[in-house]
Amino acid sequence: MEHFFTCPYCWERISMILDSSEESSDYIEDCEVCCRPIELIFRFSGEDLVSFEARRMEGI
Repeated sequence: MEHFFTCPYCWERISMILDSSEESSDYIEDCEVCCRPIELIFRFSGEDLVSFEARRMEGI
């Protein structure tokens, strides 16, 4: 599933493909615009995205 969100560093709108086969996920992905690391935390219920958070890495 494609999901659009705003980078917590540069405020650009970016998109990412999320895998709904896992109920929850927490991982680091670099922003495609400013290349800074974003912690992505999201949860699915079946095929529905029920929560999504993109946050800055502490100390970066």
